[in-house]
Amino acid sequence: QEHFPQTEDATVRDAYEAFNQVYEDNLIRVEADELTYHLHIVVRFEIERDLIRGDLDVEDVPEVWNDKYEEYLGIRPDTDSEGCLQDIHWSHGNFGYFPTYSLGSVMAAQLFEAAEDDIDDLDAKIADGEFDDLQDWLGENVHRHGSRYETNELVKRATGEDFSADAFLDYVDEKYGELYGI
Repeated sequence: QEHFPQTEDATVRDAYEAFNQVYEDNLIRVEADELTYHLHIVVRFEIERDLIRGDLDVEDVPEVWNDKYEEYLGIRPDTDSEGCLQDIHWSHGNFGYFPTYSLGSVMAAQLFEAAEDDIDDLDAKIADGEFDDLQDWLGENVHRHGSRYETNELVKRATGEDFSADAFLDYVDEKYGELYGI
């Protein structure tokens, strides 16, 4: 508030709600909120899959993209730059990368849940800016293995559970359920 005097009446809760808002006009993936971001990924995955299978012609991508945005996000891009041309991946021939962003979020939630089970008062430590225990846990359970294990095996070793979206869904339900009263 010192640097933004116009927020002098804002509470910590006001800031939390503003930073975690789910946007209705969410056209650009890299500007998307934490929830709808993954719908952006689904659109890209489905288009990539259909292109690779031969079920979609390149010239039809803009229309299919816009239709999927309308179906999944409730909005329709006005231009291709707001739509299918907003990312650089495809122009570089990089196909199949988008799903890894969502997989990373899902895996991070599962790893964090396991770290919370193993580290006393982890949330309080993070709130106090103390990350050493979490870094040590990640070093011991994830980083030291490098690429020794396939992803699923690494997750199982680190968490004791098979790779699953359960922790991510619990996180989303808790956070956004509380924020939006659902």
